[in-house]
Amino acid sequence: MDSTAAWAALLRVHAALTPVLDQELQAAHGLPLTWYDVLLELSAAPGRRLTMSALGAAAVVSRSRVSRVVDELVRAGLVERVANPDDKRSAFAKLTPAGRGRLRAAAPTYLAGIERHFTGRMTRAEAQAVTAALGKVLRAHDASTVIPLGPAR
Repeated sequence: MDSTAAWAALLRVHAALTPVLDQELQAAHGLPLTWYDVLLELSAAPGRRLTMSALGAAAVVSRSRVSRVVDELVRAGLVERVANPDDKRSAFAKLTPAGRGRLRAAAPTYLAGIERHFTGRMTRAEAQAVTAALGKVLRAHDASTVIPLGPAR
């Protein structure tokens, strides 16, 4: 197998399916996929809030775009910015009750789209293999990008 075939297939699948999922979410809920992603990360976070840097690291949307997406979500009333009492230079993005409601309403459409366009095209064993393989890559990446805090004291 060509060493770049898996990478090329991943890129092509992402490029093909992301716009389809985005279109389905927007048509059914007026919710872009980027908004859904940020709302999903905030919903899963402790206290349903994350600092902007943590949200940028967690969300699929690029770190440079996360601030703009949060601004859009704030204007829509789905997220609020909350001052960080521990660090006056940063703020939390916090999911509002309206944001949680929109996320819950859109979740069935999102999950059905993933099933219809992605996992439904694979056997259970294939889906498990994809999950395991991509998880292995992510764990290696995460381990290699840990920034040392300095010498132990």
